[in-house]
Amino acid sequence: MQHLVDTNNFSDKQIQNLLQDAETFKAQCPPKLLRDKLLITLFFEASTRTRSSFEVAAKRLGAAVVHLDPSRSSTKKGESLEDTFANLCAMEPDGVIIRHSENDTPKILADMEVTPVINAGAGNYAHPTQALLDLFTMVEHFGDVKGKTIAIVGDIVSSRVASSGIRLLTRMGMNVVLVAPQPFMPQSNLPQYENLEDVIDKVDVIMSLRAQLERHASPIFDDYDEYAKHYCIDKDRIGDRDILVLHPGPVMRNIDISDGMLEDPRCKVLEQVKNGVYMRMAILKLLLLDS
Repeated sequence: MQHLVDTNNFSDKQIQNLLQDAETFKAQCPPKLLRDKLLITLFFEASTRTRSSFEVAAKRLGAAVVHLDPSRSSTKKGESLEDTFANLCAMEPDGVIIRHSENDTPKILADMEVTPVINAGAGNYAHPTQALLDLFTMVEHFGDVKGKTIAIVGDIVSSRVASSGIRLLTRMGMNVVLVAPQPFMPQSNLPQYENLEDVIDKVDVIMSLRAQLERHASPIFDDYDEYAKHYCIDKDRIGDRDILVLHPGPVMRNIDISDGMLEDPRCKVLEQVKNGVYMRMAILKLLLLDS
């Protein structure tokens, strides 16, 4: 039994297989490989893209999907998360897709070894399927990402996307630099900059993140407009440079990325959403059929 708690659960060979399968699925819709499989989604935090993407991926492969609303579950009646999970697994699903606010929750459930667990985002530490779909999007564009430089820009310390991305992309041979005001910066040995202009001529990719000012106790900026003056990705900053622009969503327009840049062909936000379905199809195939 294999789980996806973070990308380090997968070998380099498995990651290459995922990239190949996602490319194949994108080129041609596959047969219903998971027609006899049942998945449960368990989202303790709100989600639009990730939950919908998993459901579309599962259904395109022929699997049935049951969504449990935790706000109406027995965890609200005092039952422990582990007991709720054990009861769900007694119904013999083929896998559980979980999102939770606590970093350790997916690993705790995976360690129970009762069904494959897929982490759809946990705390500020891990969002492995986002990291893998971002990798797929870049590989699709560049062919080979080794040696390419990516700047992760924004509220990095609060971002599970950044956390998982840093681990995977450095492992794949990319140079990762961090750009943020100091309170948004995590503890890291990676190169750190406060000004995007200091690295703009050295990067192949910019990954913009949502500014989560509400997560910080001490005000860093008076408002989002003040933040945008320094960190919004717009055409004035990018100019005619051949830079790929990514964002995990939801994008705050003209704060994270400008309207004009969102319409620019160098911006791959919607392509990331599309690729997320194919990568999650590949992940479900790996965990439910190939492991």
